[in-house]
Amino acid sequence: MRFLQLTLLLIAQTISISVNAAVPSDTLLHIVQQCVDPSTQNYCAQCRLPKKSAECLAAPTCRSTVEIWAEDKDFVAMRDIKMCGCPEDFVHGLVLPKATITGVEDPNKPDSIWLFAWRIAILRMSAEDIALVVNPRLRRTQNQLHVHLVRLRPESRSKFGMQMVGKTSDVSSVWHIAQRAAGERKMDDFGVLVFQTAANKFGVVISGDSPEGLYTHAVCRPEAGLR
Repeated sequence: MRFLQLTLLLIAQTISISVNAAVPSDTLLHIVQQCVDPSTQNYCAQCRLPKKSAECLAAPTCRSTVEIWAEDKDFVAMRDIKMCGCPEDFVHGLVLPKATITGVEDPNKPDSIWLFAWRIAILRMSAEDIALVVNPRLRRTQNQLHVHLVRLRPESRSKFGMQMVGKTSDVSSVWHIAQRAAGERKMDDFGVLVFQTAANKFGVVISGDSPEGLYTHAVCRPEAGLR
């Protein structure tokens, strides 16, 4: 039985790698720059994943279009491709800066992205279920910073252990907390997970592996979308 479980896990990982390898690493940056505003001149010609409402495609599908949930002057929230083909109650969103920011390693990563992400997530999930996640540089397929809005696995809170590196009432301090802890542990690359520990309190977890894969309901089936 154990051998079968390991075999199935390896198959799922292989599928995930092959699917993600086929997606250009600039896809999310392209969406932010070319696909958010359908009123832009030559929108359909320039955008690879247009809004369904733009009517660029004869037969638009979930995987061939982008669904924007919200935006302001700095950030865009959208559906992750991992939601395609999933039950209606499955949630996986992304929040991205409009500026070109590569990821957790970028010194210009914005502190305010966490508050924007939380405000979007709370509209779609209960506070105790929310996990906001940024994957490590070596565990992602996209080179535009993106925060995953996903559900925390119920058992994950008891598994964080030493990977939980701080608590805060101000989510704008998440990068500072994570960076300081990573420096103390001499971690050159790390991912970050934020969750609510109590009313108006947030826990910060860092990991050298993907917090999305370790602690959240990121997919509804083995096929993967964008990390």
